[in-house]
Amino acid sequence: MKAMDERPVQVGSARSARFKKHHAEDLAGRSYTFICVALLIVIIISIIYFVASKGLATFFRDGVSLGDFLFGTTWDPEGNQGEPMYGVLPFIFGSFATSLLAALIASPLSICASLFMTEIVPGWGKKLLQPVIELLAGIPSVVYGFIGLTVVVPFMRNVFPGQGIGIAAGALVLSVMILPTITSVASDALSSLPRGLKESSFALGATRWQTISRVILPTVLPSILTGVVLGMARAFGEALAVQMVIGNAPHIPRSLFESASTLTSVITLDMGNTVMGSTHSNALWSMALALMFMTFIFVLIVRLLERRHRI
Repeated sequence: MKAMDERPVQVGSARSARFKKHHAEDLAGRSYTFICVALLIVIIISIIYFVASKGLATFFRDGVSLGDFLFGTTWDPEGNQGEPMYGVLPFIFGSFATSLLAALIASPLSICASLFMTEIVPGWGKKLLQPVIELLAGIPSVVYGFIGLTVVVPFMRNVFPGQGIGIAAGALVLSVMILPTITSVASDALSSLPRGLKESSFALGATRWQTISRVILPTVLPSILTGVVLGMARAFGEALAVQMVIGNAPHIPRSLFESASTLTSVITLDMGNTVMGSTHSNALWSMALALMFMTFIFVLIVRLLERRHRI
């Protein structure tokens, strides 16, 4: 009887010890997660505050007009032609032009690649293309820029009018850089489709291409657009590769084959030639603030597309 009385006590104490251990592990995991999330929020808020405080100083402290800054076409921070001018419209135009053109070039290629891997030949097609896509995603941007400078620019110079550098060359380089992003998002969307959706289309007598064009692509269109927006955000923030092939001319080009410049390339070129706290330096921070604002816009568009996809 004594041994039988001791056994429930031992089992109860063991359960209590395991419960305490699991509770301690759960508490430690929650605490660690909370600390990481809080640190991440603090870092994001600090970056936004720092960039905003520096960027807004151009308008509130240095007296530069916001309208002249956003819509001015003359960038002359040294005042070589009179008083300094800080018009960034040519750089905004260059950023949007290269990003949009790169998305237009990369989107059809990415959609076709994802359809090839998931719908046409999902077996060996994915084994062949997946490593290539991953390789493209892992190449440094300076390598893309160097290849663009030695391959794309001479090709553009021999085929089209101009010196080869310009919006078109920058867009071609960016299209290859953002192709893995769009392809990965589109492939994941196509892979997650219910199998019954395609089988129902086949059962109604539709061919493979009719199923792809009229059933599959309309269904995953919001996800594909999400990938395109993410690719544009990647292209919009790229600096080094674009800087090497776009020509870095501070004016609005009249054709795709003329030299231009982007917000990121100007920041990269001028950041080492300014004094911290000067109007020129603050103007560069204002461009960084504009880039960050556009990133928020891209994220908002992605969230809206995801919500539409869920609905």
